[in-house]
Amino acid sequence: MVRSAGATGVSLLRPVRAGNAFEETVERLLQAIKLGVVGHGEKLPPERELAAQLGISRVTLREAIRALQESGFLDVRRGRYGGAFVVYQPPSPRKGDLRKAVNEMGPGGLEDALTFRMAVECGAAQILAGTDLTAAQRESLAARLAEVNDAAPADYRRMDTAFHLSIAELTGSPLLISACADARLRVTDLLNAIPVLQPNIEHAAVQHAAIVAAILGGDPEAARRAVAEHLEGTAALLRGFLS
Repeated sequence: MVRSAGATGVSLLRPVRAGNAFEETVERLLQAIKLGVVGHGEKLPPERELAAQLGISRVTLREAIRALQESGFLDVRRGRYGGAFVVYQPPSPRKGDLRKAVNEMGPGGLEDALTFRMAVECGAAQILAGTDLTAAQRESLAARLAEVNDAAPADYRRMDTAFHLSIAELTGSPLLISACADARLRVTDLLNAIPVLQPNIEHAAVQHAAIVAAILGGDPEAARRAVAEHLEGTAALLRGFLS
């Protein structure tokens, strides 16, 4: 099942447009898989439920799943305990991968992606900090922080993604969740092309804690500043590996 509970999975798997139903279904499923909303070894929601979420026929859904199976992202198993299981795993970083990913973005693509991410994630944190949060929302944010702090290096990027997306998720805005997911997806291949460094994890943990403290403390400007500082650090790390 979708690991990232709540609005995130719903927003990423929102109804597609009828004119390009197959293509958009593939896109939505790939986004959920690459962002780790459905992780390696986990199963997509049941066919009937997923088709209803996407607003498509089960025939279109099966065609999209078949395409992703043939592309090596899914393994479809039959029987009582069957379903479509995610087999995709981000590749281990190799020399030259980051440069290749940046080149594929085209001129100015990296800076545009970083600017977009800065705008939407800072905005999400600022909005959430100005919201009267329920006890359940506060607990959810704290739980996501604990998950990324406890993550093993191999699962760190996925839990980091879940933490960042949870901020947009808790605003309750499907459009903002979608924008933050899109922004994260634009840098996912870049982040996967560099190693997970322990000093960076430790530094990020302090910054994540500052973000959560500002949001739970109801300080929108402090939340914006904390996210901006954190994302500037990520941008600096990427530029450092490119230099």
